[in-house]
Amino acid sequence: MIPKDCFHVSFSRSGGAGRQHVNKTETKVDLRLDLAAATAVLGAYDVQRIRTALQNRLDADGMLHVVASEHRSQFQNYEAAMQRMATWIASALVRQKRRIATKPTRGSQRRRVDEKRHRGDIKRGRQGGE
Repeated sequence: MIPKDCFHVSFSRSGGAGRQHVNKTETKVDLRLDLAAATAVLGAYDVQRIRTALQNRLDADGMLHVVASEHRSQFQNYEAAMQRMATWIASALVRQKRRIATKPTRGSQRRRVDEKRHRGDIKRGRQGGE
């Protein structure tokens, strides 16, 4: 769990549906995660993985940046931004399973060749005409 002091939250006026409500309230959420501060919690290796996997989502200061403005409520937008950030971080930290190269078994090779031979026999049987 990343502590709250690693996050920077700001609110601004949002566009979209909401009539006059949009002009009065600051519902758009701008959430940033300070990866330098998060290094103490996550570790340098995991922060580097996040930086490489999400490099197009980093701002000029190297902070992970999320904007949410799809809801009319500030709280719902905050929840959506936190959920989106958590999803991105979780997907960046998933380690891909290393693939071990294997050879086909002798039985599978034999079955493949037998099937090819059988197909060829069928096609040869179609030749010869009437």
